[in-house]
Amino acid sequence: MEHSGLATEIFDDAIPVDPAIAKATDLAAQYPGDKEQWDNQLWRLHNIYYIVDKRGEKIQFKPNWAQIELLEDFWYLNIILKARQLGFTTFIDLLLLDNCIWQANKRAGIICHNRDDATTIFRDKVKYPFDHLPDEIRQSMNPNTDSARELLFPNNSSIRVGTSLRSGTLNYLHISEYGKLCAQAPIKAKEVKTGALNTVEAGQIICIESTAEGRSGHFYDLCQESQKDELAEKTLTPLDYKFHFYPWWRHPQYSLEGREYDDIVIPREYAEYFDEMEGKIKRKLTRGQKLWYLKKAKIQGEEMKREYPSTPEEAFYASIEGAYYKKQMAAVRLEKRIRVVPYTPSHPVNTFWDFGYNDENWILFHQQVGLEHRFINAYGNSGEFLPHYVGKMDSYNYEVWGRHYLPWDADAKTLQGGGKNNYDILWDLGLRNMTVVDRIDAERDGIEAVRSILPSCWFDEENCGGLVDGLDHYRKEWDEKHGTWKDTPLHDWASHPCKAMECFARGYRKAPRQTGKRGRRRSNSHMAM
Repeated sequence: MEHSGLATEIFDDAIPVDPAIAKATDLAAQYPGDKEQWDNQLWRLHNIYYIVDKRGEKIQFKPNWAQIELLEDFWYLNIILKARQLGFTTFIDLLLLDNCIWQANKRAGIICHNRDDATTIFRDKVKYPFDHLPDEIRQSMNPNTDSARELLFPNNSSIRVGTSLRSGTLNYLHISEYGKLCAQAPIKAKEVKTGALNTVEAGQIICIESTAEGRSGHFYDLCQESQKDELAEKTLTPLDYKFHFYPWWRHPQYSLEGREYDDIVIPREYAEYFDEMEGKIKRKLTRGQKLWYLKKAKIQGEEMKREYPSTPEEAFYASIEGAYYKKQMAAVRLEKRIRVVPYTPSHPVNTFWDFGYNDENWILFHQQVGLEHRFINAYGNSGEFLPHYVGKMDSYNYEVWGRHYLPWDADAKTLQGGGKNNYDILWDLGLRNMTVVDRIDAERDGIEAVRSILPSCWFDEENCGGLVDGLDHYRKEWDEKHGTWKDTPLHDWASHPCKAMECFARGYRKAPRQTGKRGRRRSNSHMAM
């Protein structure tokens, strides 16, 4: 078997066998095949490496369909979004190990999102396959350095594992579960972005593989950009990332086939989901695939779409670990409450504000229709003063305004107001019917208030994208030192729309119908309702 297409060009310098190994061993005499086979990397990957399988048994490594497809479609910079248990970590690390063994003066690095994973991956994906190579190869390449994180071979090639790898220059870099790193440890992810990724020169190899972890962070950005390039059929340079996606339904093992499963009933909500997915992926799922998904989803719960995505979009719309509203937002999607939510002129529009950090403000636009809380619009921006936001309100041409709910710090004086507070500035701009919501004693109180009200909320899919993203991503802060979630929220971009949502959850009371373009009838009170 040979590399095909671009893989031949990329790995051209990895095909010839190192003369030191060829001289030390008579490989053709010991194993099937001739010199041409040993010169071929793909043949080596099929024949000389051993790993430990899921049952804890030593087996000969054989690339599966997904791994072969990746190699056939390889590029210099590769971003891989995938379902779980397709073996990409094993395959990529064996690929790096093979390149370092058979080629001189190569440097390979593997980045994991924490120390425990780094230790495990080095032990199972690098050290074990090397230790179980044919004796002659292993002895001739006996490492000069053999530590818990690095192998340095006599040919001056090395492979090492770490959590950042800022130092040195690499020919090959593999980043495992980068999405999780970006979500849990954004500071460390930034270090990887600015450090490790800059150790690989143009024309060398980077493989970044991960399940999705929400719609933010560098992994998400790379996936989005590379997908756009793919859809536009853009000619890639060695500094452009190529997008690879491997969904669960392409894996032959993800199916429950057999007549003994004939009595299993597929619930209506799953049947509707499968019908919708078949339209998107443009293929029919077998009953066995549907049954496998059904049983797996009962175990995985709300994490199913992240761990076993059907489409790239679904992968990123799944909830992230540590998210405060993941159960509630999963229910919002299951009940299809993110959809076209039309503006109803006969009902007043209420607004809910957040005066955020770094001069970032958010406004949510809400109507109550019956028992439904309908969010018809949401707007956020930074670097703008309050007249900009009031002007934005006017641009929507809503006929009737209700009440405007401001956060507790509306009474704080600001530099932009020349000593005035935000309430007074908005008053001077013509806003009336304003209510300042009291400050909460504990952040958890605001979170619980939002959790309680979300089951009755609907969101316009086009105009409330930023709000929905914020509710999906608002999460606990990760404690890197102790490897656990803190009790406090992570204050990032998602905080702002979520604080505006807390203003709604804690402050809103259905008020009598008001009149006027901005609710000009002056409120009789300046206090929480």
